[in-house]
Amino acid sequence: MRYGAADDGEHSWAFRREAAAAAVREAAPAVFGVQEALDFQLDFFEQNCPAYRSVGVGREDGAHEGEHMSVFFDTTRVDLLDWGTYWLSETPDVPSLGWDAACKRTATWLLLKDKAAGREFFFVNTHLDHVGKEARRKGLALVVSSIKEMNPEGWPMVLCGDFNVTPDDECLTDLRLLMDDARETAALSDHGTTWHDWGRLDDTPPIDYLFYKGFRACRSFARITDKPYVSDHYPVVAVLAW
Repeated sequence: MRYGAADDGEHSWAFRREAAAAAVREAAPAVFGVQEALDFQLDFFEQNCPAYRSVGVGREDGAHEGEHMSVFFDTTRVDLLDWGTYWLSETPDVPSLGWDAACKRTATWLLLKDKAAGREFFFVNTHLDHVGKEARRKGLALVVSSIKEMNPEGWPMVLCGDFNVTPDDECLTDLRLLMDDARETAALSDHGTTWHDWGRLDDTPPIDYLFYKGFRACRSFARITDKPYVSDHYPVVAVLAW
């Protein structure tokens, strides 16, 4: 989503918020995750995309302070059964800085039920550190471990986020053994840049991902590249089939 208090000039939140809400309404995902969101950005989405509700906490205090790795879901299509947030650190149950990270990092998980299909599934959203290599490696390892532990029933699962690593990074190895990369498996896919830095980059490897397991197929994976830019990253969207 891009941190809403950043001074991004013509790309500041006040100038792109309408386009961001319009992108959600047009794409109409059943569920989507955001990174770097502040309370007022979450409020704007809920006010302007009224079918959606979000859950998540601020990473600084576990309440409202700081960036949220929140997840929005369409209340007309899915029911929320449970949710939680943990920190990517040695003490994941409390607000904390992990390893060599520059910032506190979190993952937010939801257990949802598809109303039409009558099926439960997990959705996890995270944002790995942009500085600490060990924090990225151990943080993602914690996410992978948590995914295994939280789902003894073997329900389908989605993991999305800004991982701040390119597809060939070794920290993705264990995750790739557990889940499928939608970018790699989709019948129709898009391998282009995801962090474009307000249009200044167009040929760098992607760093934003959507992994899944337990679904029959990934029909498509795409970037939303419309202008005006809704973030300094292109949103990525996947269509999964039961």
